[in-house]
Amino acid sequence: MDAQRLKDNFAHVAQHGDQVALFFYSDLFLRNPRLREMFPVGMSHQRDRLLSALGRIVSQVDNLPDLVPFVQQLGRDHRKFGVEALHYPEVGASLVATLRYFSGPSWSEQLAQDWTDAYNLLSKVMIEAAQEDAASRPSWWNAQIIAHERRRFDLAVMRVLPDRPFPYRPGQALSLEVPARLRMWRYYSMANAPRPDNTLDFHVRLIDGGPVSPVLVRSIAVGDWIKLGPPIGTMTLDERSERDILLIGGSTGLAPLKAILEQIAARPAPPRVHLFFGARYVDGLYDLDELQKRAAGTPWLTVIPAVSDHDPGPAAERGTLPDIVGRYGRWQEHDAYVCGSPGMTDATVDRLLQLGLSHDRIRTDKYADA
Repeated sequence: MDAQRLKDNFAHVAQHGDQVALFFYSDLFLRNPRLREMFPVGMSHQRDRLLSALGRIVSQVDNLPDLVPFVQQLGRDHRKFGVEALHYPEVGASLVATLRYFSGPSWSEQLAQDWTDAYNLLSKVMIEAAQEDAASRPSWWNAQIIAHERRRFDLAVMRVLPDRPFPYRPGQALSLEVPARLRMWRYYSMANAPRPDNTLDFHVRLIDGGPVSPVLVRSIAVGDWIKLGPPIGTMTLDERSERDILLIGGSTGLAPLKAILEQIAARPAPPRVHLFFGARYVDGLYDLDELQKRAAGTPWLTVIPAVSDHDPGPAAERGTLPDIVGRYGRWQEHDAYVCGSPGMTDATVDRLLQLGLSHDRIRTDKYADA
């Protein structure tokens, strides 16, 4: 298997954009009509996910230590869709057919064999991960809404109670499905560390045009039931480190940082923590009161609110999170955790690197990608 040949071929195919995923799913459903019911009615988001996952896999095809954990997670996560081992050859056939179609004259027997070998290896990893996961966990959890609070017209904080213990690490996320949007799973981070009562908190911001977030913000009610997929994500606390900690969250990117903060608070001797919480407007700082109350009784915690698009007066700093973080220090001796929109996250990571913080001490989670 020639990794560079795969990368070059995929770069050529990816130039066709959404047409690639559209062709793939059309081919898959024509060959296997029974598989259509496993997918949502609207497929645009699913097509985006396919291209994103393929792009990541191909970019790391020659870096198995980084690629294998991602592929294993895909295998575990696909259990909630009802994916079984018998489905993988069917998907592989449509994938190769799609690549052949968009490669045009550049397609060759060598490329066909490269892609077949790569897909067989990856599907083997996914199947084995799913089978191992099935021995200890369900494909999904049912959970009941037990509290729901609108903090703003487009933002809600809700608490759910799963029907069985839900093991996860602070900083992770899960996918959830609501009855009104079947098979449209969307990712949200837990906003609390694991509790004895097994409840989970979520911060949900309404995404314009999104199919699930409007239901969670405006329509769902206490007593309703949803489904939860398995936990995912690697933006988790480095418990071996004794360094001070920098938490940077934009909007509902605060959620996983709150979970990490609770984990830190449970330590016998917590390190110093600076938490930067940003929004475009003051009313976007939806959880600031609770954070400030926590900081008032916690000498090791400092909370710095930030507003980028409006004069916040004395309520917060004025500016973008990357700029304000830069004003407060250089942070070379800290561990940093950053969560928010892709643009905010990338800009913040760039600023931290400019300030001298090494890349291996920065953990991120672009919640908007979910």
